[in-house]
Amino acid sequence: MAQTDTLTIAAVEPDRSPRLQWVWQGSTVIALVALVIVFTVAGNGVFFTAGNMTNILNQVAILAIIAAAQTFVMVVGDFDLSVGTTATLSGASAAALMIAGVPVPLAIVLALIVGTLIGVVNGILVAYLNLSAFVATLATMTTVGGLALIVTGGTTLYGWPDEFGFLGQARVNGVPLPVFYAVAIAVVAWAVLRFTTIGRRWYAIGGNAEVARLSGVSVRSTRFLAFVVAGFLSGLGGIVLVSRLGSAGSSSANDLMMFAVAAVFLGMTLLRSGQANIGGTIVGVAIIGVVQNGLNIVGVNTYIQQVLIGLIIIAAVLLSGLKQKST
Repeated sequence: MAQTDTLTIAAVEPDRSPRLQWVWQGSTVIALVALVIVFTVAGNGVFFTAGNMTNILNQVAILAIIAAAQTFVMVVGDFDLSVGTTATLSGASAAALMIAGVPVPLAIVLALIVGTLIGVVNGILVAYLNLSAFVATLATMTTVGGLALIVTGGTTLYGWPDEFGFLGQARVNGVPLPVFYAVAIAVVAWAVLRFTTIGRRWYAIGGNAEVARLSGVSVRSTRFLAFVVAGFLSGLGGIVLVSRLGSAGSSSANDLMMFAVAAVFLGMTLLRSGQANIGGTIVGVAIIGVVQNGLNIVGVNTYIQQVLIGLIIIAAVLLSGLKQKST
């Protein structure tokens, strides 16, 4: 009888498992679709329109770039708390240089170098000096935030050449240029993580750094490169943000770090392994954009929105952890 019961259970499980697994694996995407439906109904037809969809894309384009930077670091199992302040300092540096008379192209290049150097510092602290990524990037975040205050003088910078505004304000067939930047970066990031040797090495380190080392991967230099890439992308995001806003403040992009982390954690729930991945990150960015825009349309104030984003982060972390335990 015991054997018969066992066989009966084994025969029933395959019928139910694929459906449940599909729902479990695609829960984040299902949540995104559900949110769109809810806000479409609650927004009385205002939410799901071409104009508002374009507005959402424009709002999350910079976040997508910063979240891509965070994804590279989290793929290797690390964390970068400085992506937001790095974006702020890079954007402020570009603004200050242009106001001082530096040509626009050169100012952009120098600002990108600023972001990249911050990534270099983070990489050295974490990969070569073996500091905790959380502690090292927390220190960097504080230092870079102070440098942003120095560069801006604690005020808002503006008054650079008009051609710089083209970078973040121009549109192609009604679609803002930052959206194209975000899409291009997402595609390149996906290709790098999916098809290149360095991408496979990053994932190997994130899975088990010691096993990766024994397999011949140079763990230190590979982790270092992830932070450098994150610094470069953060700098780029900050420059585009300043161009889009038409001004540069001392904390313009600081809050994007929190949202970038939320997006990556949401994206981690898409993989059974619970690893960071660029496709999932973009879905996470979309969820955050839909939530913020939808709540604004419904009339929910900003403070409650921050509480809800915090709850989303908690839910994403819990779901990712559950999926890791189920593998």
